[in-house]
Amino acid sequence: MRIAAIAVTIPKLTHYTVPSSTIINPLKLNENSEFSWTPLKHDSVLTHSNSGKLAKHWMEYQGINNWEGLLDPLDDVLRSEILKYGRFVEAAYQSFDFDPSSPTYATSKFHKNSILTRSCIGETGYKPTKHLRATCGIQLPGWVDRGPSWVSTRSSWIGYVAVCQDKEEIARLGRRDVVIAFRGTATCLEWLENLRATLTCLPDDVVNVVGPENGGAMVESGFLSLYTSDSDTCPSLQHMVREEIGTVLQTYGDEPLSFTITGHSLGAALATLAAYDINSTFSDAPMVTVISFGGPRVGNQNFRCQLEKSGTKILRIVNSDDLITKVPGFVIDNDDAEMTSNQALNVVGLPRWVRKRVEDAPLVYADVGQELRLSSKECPYLCKEGVVSCHELSTYLHLVNGFVSSNCPFRATAMRVLYKHHRQKLGSY
Repeated sequence: MRIAAIAVTIPKLTHYTVPSSTIINPLKLNENSEFSWTPLKHDSVLTHSNSGKLAKHWMEYQGINNWEGLLDPLDDVLRSEILKYGRFVEAAYQSFDFDPSSPTYATSKFHKNSILTRSCIGETGYKPTKHLRATCGIQLPGWVDRGPSWVSTRSSWIGYVAVCQDKEEIARLGRRDVVIAFRGTATCLEWLENLRATLTCLPDDVVNVVGPENGGAMVESGFLSLYTSDSDTCPSLQHMVREEIGTVLQTYGDEPLSFTITGHSLGAALATLAAYDINSTFSDAPMVTVISFGGPRVGNQNFRCQLEKSGTKILRIVNSDDLITKVPGFVIDNDDAEMTSNQALNVVGLPRWVRKRVEDAPLVYADVGQELRLSSKECPYLCKEGVVSCHELSTYLHLVNGFVSSNCPFRATAMRVLYKHHRQKLGSY
């Protein structure tokens, strides 16, 4: 199911808000790709009001009912939570050392305990507990190692795990929340992995856990490689995630708990794989939710079915003008949710004579989860921006911050619409 949406600037958010200067002049987003976030005090009336609502209905806000009735119009509490998780992804970007000339290139610039504070995203109530790294599985020719070290960097810091430790925040959330945040593509080899667009079967250890009847689940080769590959000096991202989740369950398994996995771009794809892996590996896993921003397609129809069967809840924030959300491969018609493997796939947008060739190739994908669709073109502040800016995390956070409903234009145009309607109404008398 898709929710078509446009955005509108609103004056306030609950619990977390964007400064008014950012809202008034969002054209400056590209001058500084990060938002500056100002957390509201816990004792504010607005926060207290919504705290009770979130604590009482936290499972609905985590997607237990697929966010029914919360997306159009966008519920203010859900908006606040989406932006909060976007801040965790922003911290992953700000913590990463992008400088190829730096001796610490592709690592975290900050110590584990100071990721959130030094990223300047404000007070969160969460404590980082583990660094996460991803390793490229592509076999490169030997001569590559004679080039600059940044070209052949195989393992890189990709994100972190953080556990909510603040008592007030736990009370506001209604449970202890565990966040896994992933950044997007940053290194040369990660870009190469992104280009491996053909589908491949999930590893036996995951398939066997879920069940032998699920062998048809396939995911993008490059994403799976980054999630499961290891090296002599670095365990796989999959191993690190499983190890940390096991520790969390052992420590906090007897209290209300949730796992929220969030990421942007490549990080959104890895978040989907991690969520599936957690639900497939841990029979006692609590509710697992993915909040993704600008994510590419990840797997095929069978993979989508297995995600749904496992109880994994996914909310995809999509900018309809972002090309990354339209790749890789081709997508099947989402209306064919009940088709079996013996039925022909209806590949959207292709002539019939082409479909057969596409269906025979491992390039037919399926969108997963619930979608909140936004649009840069509908925003008067962003409509003239380029293709690259449509994919930036800051653009996504701006659109989420401003969106009200699919029928509500931006505040800048809403006044003109209301004035025109008023004139028409007066003319009818």
